[in-house]
Amino acid sequence: MIINDEVRYRAVQSRDARFDGKFFTAVMTTGVYCRPICPAKTPLRRNVRFFSCAAAAEEAGFRPCKRCRPESAPGTPVWNGTESSVARGVRLIESGFLEERSVEELADVLGMGSRHLRRLFIRHLGAPPKALDLRRKTHFAALLLAQTALPVTSIALDSGFRSIRRFNDAFRQSFGLSPTEVRRRAAVAGPDGPRSVCTELLLSYRPPFDWQSLLDFYAKRAIHGVELVVEGRYRRSFSVATKNGPVTGTLSVANLAERNSLLLQISAAPVKLSKVTARIRSMFDLSADPQIIAEHLGKAPRLAPLVEQTPGVRIPGYFDPFEAAVRAVLGQQITVGAAVGLLDRLVRLCGTSLGNAATDFIEVLFPTPRQLYEADLSSLGMPGTRKRALKAVAGAWLDGSIGSHTYRGSADLLRALESIDGIGTWTAEYTSLRGFGEPDALPASDVGLRAAVGRLLGRQEKAATREVEQCAEEWRPWRGYAAQLLWQSLDGTTKEE
Repeated sequence: MIINDEVRYRAVQSRDARFDGKFFTAVMTTGVYCRPICPAKTPLRRNVRFFSCAAAAEEAGFRPCKRCRPESAPGTPVWNGTESSVARGVRLIESGFLEERSVEELADVLGMGSRHLRRLFIRHLGAPPKALDLRRKTHFAALLLAQTALPVTSIALDSGFRSIRRFNDAFRQSFGLSPTEVRRRAAVAGPDGPRSVCTELLLSYRPPFDWQSLLDFYAKRAIHGVELVVEGRYRRSFSVATKNGPVTGTLSVANLAERNSLLLQISAAPVKLSKVTARIRSMFDLSADPQIIAEHLGKAPRLAPLVEQTPGVRIPGYFDPFEAAVRAVLGQQITVGAAVGLLDRLVRLCGTSLGNAATDFIEVLFPTPRQLYEADLSSLGMPGTRKRALKAVAGAWLDGSIGSHTYRGSADLLRALESIDGIGTWTAEYTSLRGFGEPDALPASDVGLRAAVGRLLGRQEKAATREVEQCAEEWRPWRGYAAQLLWQSLDGTTKEE
């Protein structure tokens, strides 16, 4: 579908949730901008302007609507019509890159000058990087004000503001209200008002959303003591780094299909919630645009039936890239069940107990790079080459040669991963897909993929790796989603990894 202004206006008229977060509608007569699903009366066509992101609307002088609350919209699908460098730049900003680094450093990571980066952002998104980062922090703070009972000072710091004065100024500039006034209005609004029992957040997505397939994926790979799928919920322990040391706790994720949102419940000190929510959004692929992906993959004749049978496919990921890399190394050339068994033993060997924070069945943290690097792996029943690969992966994270901010695009990431001793093409592609959320990653030599592509080609035997690569050319830039569809099509007869 070509999304022009007429299509956008029809989406506003019908309040189509599939377009939520893909654009924002600014009403010139009121000075307010809204989500496509806003319950307010639809403005006349001549009175509206459309913006690709909230930051662009606010740069143009519009304020967020107090009814539909644009800060609650799903993430902007920046890949649609933008350069890959812009899309990756937005992903880095959303992960908090500019909280600790400069725009010049962001430009350097993306392989360009800061002036050129600014021009690209304005051309594709309508706002420069700094404005995008400010809106990210302000909108996340507004979400916390509306949905939690955390102190305002804690919210300011957790959202990335270094001073309360800057926090207040940003809110007045964006909302025309102070943070306390935003909280008061949200409380009056009803179901999304402040909560007092625990930290809960609603994380929006665009329908359709294949929640059951995500749960099935995590249930088959759950590490004993670290994570659990039960009663339609995903639960796990977590740890995130802060300047004052790691913050640990437990979380659970449930699907509220009637609200097109995941309910994230967090049991931990109210520090760096922004990091936790960013990782959950990535883990459950909440910023995906299923309509765009399905329309593209549906053009591939052999793949089209799978696309139709499985609406709302998402790429399930792991909590952080390091965990994904470890899982990939342990999954080399063995079944999912065997890999999970090794993971259970690895966690018992060098994971950290949650202590008093432990809950039923969730009692230990996944090992850190330092813990794995210093652990004696001699008791693990696997080849020495794989043990050395685990140590090499941990070392790469410790020395900073691999991480979420250190590569210039997917090709550079793959080269960096493959430079680690014991990491081959399959492991690098799998880590890229599950750990870094690269939508075009393709572990073409995977046994399950080869079996599924063999079926697509009408054969009983597995396809060769080069045949998988040849078939996948027409799936670009969504080969990762095609791979997920193919894995799910196997009905458990053959496993990935």
